[in-house]
Amino acid sequence: MMIGTSDEGGTVDFTVRYEPAPDEVARALHQGLKRQLTAVYRTLPSVLVVAGIVCILADAVIMGAGMVVAAVAAPFAATRTLRRIARRQLTYMCMPTTIRVTSDGYECRADQYTTTMQWSMFRQIVTTPEFWLFFINKQFAAFLPKQAFDSAQQAELDAFFTARQNAGAL
Repeated sequence: MMIGTSDEGGTVDFTVRYEPAPDEVARALHQGLKRQLTAVYRTLPSVLVVAGIVCILADAVIMGAGMVVAAVAAPFAATRTLRRIARRQLTYMCMPTTIRVTSDGYECRADQYTTTMQWSMFRQIVTTPEFWLFFINKQFAAFLPKQAFDSAQQAELDAFFTARQNAGAL
């Protein structure tokens, strides 16, 4: 439900009521954390494989084999751990929420919490088909679900975020 709109002066000011579904929040968290941890997912298994080979060559076969097995298991264990952490957050995030997006930042207000974030905090905004993902340095910090906004608001927010990134404001 849209409560406000943007004005003709190029500023953004939208207020919407939205209740994200648990699977939607889980997808957003998964996408954001996956982007954040890409280097770890690539580096850790490689380091473990190399260390395992070195151990095997140094006649520490059991330790080397363990490292190779850990290299294979690490991404699966990390994904499972991230899903468990995300599930704990769902009860706080899956409730009726009022989202206000302005030219300065955004605010999410629910019965149990209020979160206010300024655009100047974010170094990167990644646009996906479902979400805008916000990163502070390289760490996933927040998201906005596109489904909360109508198509005109989505287009305006896409243009707003692109202009900020092109201007180096993020």
